[in-house]
Amino acid sequence: MTSFVTTHVLDAARGVPAAGVAVTLERLEDDGWHAVGTGVTNDDGRIRDLGPDALPSGTYRLTFAVGDYFAAAGTETFYPEVAVTCRIDGEQEHYHVPILLSPFAYSTYRGS
Repeated sequence: MTSFVTTHVLDAARGVPAAGVAVTLERLEDDGWHAVGTGVTNDDGRIRDLGPDALPSGTYRLTFAVGDYFAAAGTETFYPEVAVTCRIDGEQEHYHVPILLSPFAYSTYRGS
């Protein structure tokens, strides 16, 4: 099964997929953030089963535990976590939200 939201984490500093990064997907509701799904990146740095296969439209946040990833590698980092907040249209087919990561910078985009 592939979830409605997937992700891919690449360690741009080392030039490899970032395996073992814990990710939480949450939805913003009137009373705050609520978890929708969780996962850990595989050896290819991907999570294909991060939550359900359909989601209602709304504001969502993916939180990547990159501090733990860098600590396990013995690498100092500026970011204990990376949070990507985005608007999701439940009528779309799929959302892919990758990040390119280094100890002192990151970037993200809407993938395909």
